[in-house]
Amino acid sequence: MSVVIGIDVGGSTTKIVGFRKKNEGLDLIAPLFVRATDPITSLYGAFGKFTQSNFLALSDIDKIMITGVGSSFANEKIYDLQCCHVDEFQSVGLGGLYISGLDEAIVVSMGTGTAIVHARKGHEPEYMGGTGVGGGTLLGLSKQLIGMDTISHIEAVAEEGDLSKIDLLINDIVKKDMGTMSESMTASNFGKVSDLATKSDIALGIINMVFETVGMMSIFAARNHGIKDIVLVGNLTSVKQAPRTFKTLNNMFDVNFIIPELSQFGTVIGAALSDGKN
Repeated sequence: MSVVIGIDVGGSTTKIVGFRKKNEGLDLIAPLFVRATDPITSLYGAFGKFTQSNFLALSDIDKIMITGVGSSFANEKIYDLQCCHVDEFQSVGLGGLYISGLDEAIVVSMGTGTAIVHARKGHEPEYMGGTGVGGGTLLGLSKQLIGMDTISHIEAVAEEGDLSKIDLLINDIVKKDMGTMSESMTASNFGKVSDLATKSDIALGIINMVFETVGMMSIFAARNHGIKDIVLVGNLTSVKQAPRTFKTLNNMFDVNFIIPELSQFGTVIGAALSDGKN
């Protein structure tokens, strides 16, 4: 058996996936992730859990492709297996195209911050920039404003939120037809915070602000390349409010935000696929 492993090492979370090489094709081995207090513990914990869960011996593994902010902590070899470091933006682009089934797209990695990549089949992915607004923003503001810093708790509280008590909309300030601008478009995030705003309202306002900021940056990048398809990957894609917010942006700006299956694992899948690029 010949297996290529992809590993995406974060500060405390590591994602891992594998591909079995069969004739001319590749079979995906279901990805998983683990959390730990440091990158090395997380890396080796993920590797051990993955190989044990999938009954893989070290002799089954051909190569390890590693990426992510914590990958610099990894040695040239892991358990004597060849370990190749992969550019994170290349991983984002390759993974986004693979899980979406597209030949070209803007791929947006929503992690602690946000990275935007133009990916086209047969070409090297192009890093277009990004924003420091992302999961770190969501957690930091939530901790300060509502005393919560666990994503699952924040999204649960936000389910009862009302954005009309937080955001200033176009129809709050303009009472005439604005042509192509929707009346429900946000004029100012947190521009109309009510004295009666609850934790739920504030939580939803924070989530909405992060997603709208990422969304608009992505739309500008897509327009720059004449593309409508925008593939979202990364941990923030699993937040309950994500599909709702990006669907609204689809309708407003005539784009196609896509949250594919396995979107959380887009980057690590791209790392494993980059074996064919080396």
